[in-house]
Amino acid sequence: MAQSRFYISLKKVFNLIRLPNLVIIAFCQVLVQVCLLQPQVPVLAIFSDEHLYLLLLATFCIAAAGYIINDYYDIKIDAINKPKRLVVGKGVNRRQAMVAHLLLSAIGVIVGFTLSLAVGFINTGAVLLLWGYSAQLKKMLLLGNITIAFLSATMLLVVSVNVGVDNKAVWAYALFAFIISVIREIIKDMEDVKGDATFGCRTLPIVAGIPGSKWVLYGLMTVFYLTVVSAIIYRYNDLPFGLYMLLLVLVPSFFFLRYIVKADRKRDFARLSNWCKGIMLLGMLSMFFFR
Repeated sequence: MAQSRFYISLKKVFNLIRLPNLVIIAFCQVLVQVCLLQPQVPVLAIFSDEHLYLLLLATFCIAAAGYIINDYYDIKIDAINKPKRLVVGKGVNRRQAMVAHLLLSAIGVIVGFTLSLAVGFINTGAVLLLWGYSAQLKKMLLLGNITIAFLSATMLLVVSVNVGVDNKAVWAYALFAFIISVIREIIKDMEDVKGDATFGCRTLPIVAGIPGSKWVLYGLMTVFYLTVVSAIIYRYNDLPFGLYMLLLVLVPSFFFLRYIVKADRKRDFARLSNWCKGIMLLGMLSMFFFR
């Protein structure tokens, strides 16, 4: 019985910090260092570098703290939008959530400063933006969407800062992450429009309606296609990379766009959100072609 309660509690904690998302973030950061920044360095040498693990730890803590503070502020909204996934106020009380958020944020910032001043300040900025997003920015027209997209791009760029190496490929993938994240955040707002509207949020679907939001998505998808096609053209002599991007990123994104046109229910937008995450992950996996 005690063991059963332990596993239930552990599951609630994993749900609270979105463990699968944290694993994906860590994986993407490893890909950036291994494939884009140090492709000539043996993999074993990279994985023996303690700075990589410290960066992963700092990012893990800050991202987990961000999810916690978001749920802390969204108890009433999530009770409408995602009642089955509600953790704060149900499985974890608000005080515990706030303590966990502050502790994880502090660890992320302190570890960042042990790596370098630049990483420390980036992590501090991320903590402040995540707090601002949860408390207010997510309720404002497009500001919340852009904030999360910016942090998604920063997640990749901070690896470059940590290693002390920079190149165009990292910036290209950061731009890719930014665009697809904006698209996904708007879709999530479309999914959550009922609860958001109840508590006075001014997200794009509330201000422009679902049809208006779709037109914004069409524009963003056009930018997305241009970005991917530009990457293929830039690496025109890399046939495997081009075929991969064409078949596993562009083709699925065309089906994704087609589904956006037809989507009109909450479950449709939930499916689109997951689909968007899949396209992002497939795009990130193309870094292997740089190794």
